[in-house]
Amino acid sequence: MSAHTTELVVFILLFAIVSGMGFVAARWRRPNDLASLNEWGLGGRSFGSWITWFLIGGDLYTAYTFVAVPALVFSSGALGFYALPYTVVVYPLVFLVLARMWSVSHVHGFVTPADFVRARFGSPTLALVIAITGLVATMPYIALQLVGIEAVLKAMGITGHLPIIIAFAILAAYTYQSGLRAPALIAFVKDSLIYIVILAAVIYIPAKLGGWSSIFDAAAEKFAATPNPNDGILLTANNQLQYVTLAFGSALALFLYPHSLTGVLASKNRNVIKRNMSALPAYSLVLGLIALLGFMAIAAGTKPITAGGKADSNTIVPVLLDQMFPDWFTGVAYAAIGIGALVPAAIMSIAAANLFTRNIYREYINKNATDSQEASVSKIVSLVVKVGAVLCILLLDPQFSIDLQLIGGVIILQTLPSVALGLYTRWFHKGGLIAGWAAGLAAGMWMLYLIPNPANGKQHFGGSAFGLQNLGFDTTMTIYAGFLALIVNLAVAAVGTLIFRAAKVADGQDATKRGDYFADEGDPDVKDLDLAGSH
Repeated sequence: MSAHTTELVVFILLFAIVSGMGFVAARWRRPNDLASLNEWGLGGRSFGSWITWFLIGGDLYTAYTFVAVPALVFSSGALGFYALPYTVVVYPLVFLVLARMWSVSHVHGFVTPADFVRARFGSPTLALVIAITGLVATMPYIALQLVGIEAVLKAMGITGHLPIIIAFAILAAYTYQSGLRAPALIAFVKDSLIYIVILAAVIYIPAKLGGWSSIFDAAAEKFAATPNPNDGILLTANNQLQYVTLAFGSALALFLYPHSLTGVLASKNRNVIKRNMSALPAYSLVLGLIALLGFMAIAAGTKPITAGGKADSNTIVPVLLDQMFPDWFTGVAYAAIGIGALVPAAIMSIAAANLFTRNIYREYINKNATDSQEASVSKIVSLVVKVGAVLCILLLDPQFSIDLQLIGGVIILQTLPSVALGLYTRWFHKGGLIAGWAAGLAAGMWMLYLIPNPANGKQHFGGSAFGLQNLGFDTTMTIYAGFLALIVNLAVAAVGTLIFRAAKVADGQDATKRGDYFADEGDPDVKDLDLAGSH
């Protein structure tokens, strides 16, 4: 412990400052009453461009991103850089969707994507399906933030689960009190620390290691010596399709997660969304620099921490930072990772709580719930969600949490036809959408089940790279399982819609069909927008 005393002191100090900010946030931009989901869960829908920039960025670029992306680059090489094109591709795609989602949610008071689906397709069942899908996909994502904190604590020589329990208890307390205002305020500190640490790392560490040429030479030498034909500093013929479909599929999935939409709906107007979708790709530059830490770790000879005979690859970045930087700055870097877990974990728990409150509690338990009752239920559920995330870490192998998150990406993609396409057309029948969702999930789970991971001896659920030979093709190429599952979903939804239409099965009533409700926004892009689409 003594070797890491300075790091620990700096880490605890910054963590304490941020926790204090979380409690103070309840009085920041304080409304008359926090007892409603609009205030507690969406910050009063009043955040401007700067706050939204840090909130959405802090939500999407998490502690797990900080440790997992470089770890993947460290172990697999070029494939780990799939995160770069997907975070570039995603913003033009969501630019088209999120501004429209904000508008219809603003007019009708929607808080969750399932709220929109309920009104759009007039189907409580479809809305319940979307809500449960969002909850299932979000839960392991919260647990993974704990994996990021745990990696930092291991690097400081701290073992046991008590520190994580304390950290999440503090997080639970200030989220309960301040709602979305807490992560919005903390995100300023979190992102600033990450920018400082990464910029210092990409300048200082290469200088100590002999420059970028030495770093890439060391990485190439390492991958050339491994038996895996698909790793290396360049993509191979076998994994190029996997790389492209993984990047595109991840881009489609990113803003389908309920916590991503929560940050968007907290914005005060459409122009805030447009400006942020134009500027957020700047985060992709930082993500690329973060990924390069994996190659730096190879050149530095960094070894992951081993416990119980198993190497924890998530500790690669913390150990590298400890090797390269003075103790005080390493403490700052560790705090950046730790705080980087608190912001998204808070937003995710709020989003999950809102889904339960609006689409399960209000729909099936208390249809006449008041704003105050909704806020109270969401606060309690947000605590339950955090407890569940902690139990995932305490009771399960952390690797299992990572596998669950991988599965979560495939799961959340199956909401795309109802949520994203539903904004532009009502052609799909609600029965067809439910059938497509079920078929997509079944196909996705089947494909994930067939994927082994020889590196850790797993026969099933060993990754997302589905071998095309499983479909009878004579090739060793792989493809992202979620991408194929989405194609199955769309095909079944389309066929199901045609069948239901032919059988003249009644569809739900569209409650969003108003063509003039944007006139008060003063935005020519939306003044005459008709969200009713085609039927």
